Amino acid sequence: MKAIGVTRDGDEPELLEIERPEPADGEALVRTLRVGVDGTDHEVIAGAHGGYPEGEDYMILGHEAVGVVADPNGTGLEEGQVVVPTVRRKPDGETNEYFRRGEPDMAPDGEYFERGIVGAHGYMAEYFTSPADYLVPISEDLAEYGLFVEPISITEKANEHAFATREPFEWRPETACVLGNGSLGLLTLWMLGQQFDRTYCVGRRDRPDPTIDVIEELGATYVDSRQTSVDEIPEAHEAIDYMYEATGFAPHAIETVHALAPNGVGALLGIPEPWDFEVDGGSLHNELVLHNKCLVGTVNSHVKHFEYAIDTLEDMPEWLLEDLITTVAEPENVTPAFVDDDDQIKAVVEFDTL
Repeated sequence: MKAIGVTRDGDEPELLEIERPEPADGEALVRTLRVGVDGTDHEVIAGAHGGYPEGEDYMILGHEAVGVVADPNGTGLEEGQVVVPTVRRKPDGETNEYFRRGEPDMAPDGEYFERGIVGAHGYMAEYFTSPADYLVPISEDLAEYGLFVEPISITEKANEHAFATREPFEWRPETACVLGNGSLGLLTLWMLGQQFDRTYCVGRRDRPDPTIDVIEELGATYVDSRQTSVDEIPEAHEAIDYMYEATGFAPHAIETVHALAPNGVGALLGIPEPWDFEVDGGSLHNELVLHNKCLVGTVNSHVKHFEYAIDTLEDMPEWLLEDLITTVAEPENVTPAFVDDDDQIKAVVEFDTL
């Protein structure tokens, strides 16, 4: 079968011919429809994040997938059922406390594999297998956009954890700001627009730009961080109750604290490289303590967040999903899907259709 992967000797995605996998007990065989490409895929290809399956000289890419059950293999799923796979798996098949209690998304680094990222092959192939417990059913009507479920689930978890820190008191947030105008940031901006009175999105792009068009169509205010730094947003606009960081730009974590309104909360999702810079630790500490501010770090998600994400996807306007998908590539010519420029929002590799 055809698969898109990266080899230990290469630095570009390659079309591979490999054997179709056979499902083990408890696993279903899934025919892949679409797989999204995101920043993590680029990091994996560059060798900046993740790692190969043990003993393999290649790794199949892709962790944002949607497919159709081709062989239920006694799992209770139905042939032809559309499903979205979660990402994390037990390391070397060995369980641990996080998997036993159904919270693999809370496992620390080294206590899990991630399909298409670290230690396990991804979904960018004509077929893949998965335990049925990690396959989340989705309506056929959403199959075209099912690849968005995984990124939306990341935000579902981030919001759940961030908002939980405000539950002990009466929190009345009005403003939200997304740092990052990639596809994840724009999906999140729509989600926050359903909950907050005023929304902002921070980027580093010049007009005309397709992401700025989406930001403004969503009724949000675009903030160019080259002109207004994150910690200057309160002075230029207003203080922010909820900050959502999806850039991996390390200074944003510090700037977020200063941009927050009293009692505000920030969720950090970006994964930066090591980065040394000067910080006024005393002012940072004072902001957190004297104004009851909070920062939350979050990564990955699990089944319940995927289920929340499916409900959210059902409510999203089709124009937004259409505008976000800027490239649909075939496995035989996958290069356009891995172009990383200002015209690209979300690229998709399409293996099949319903």
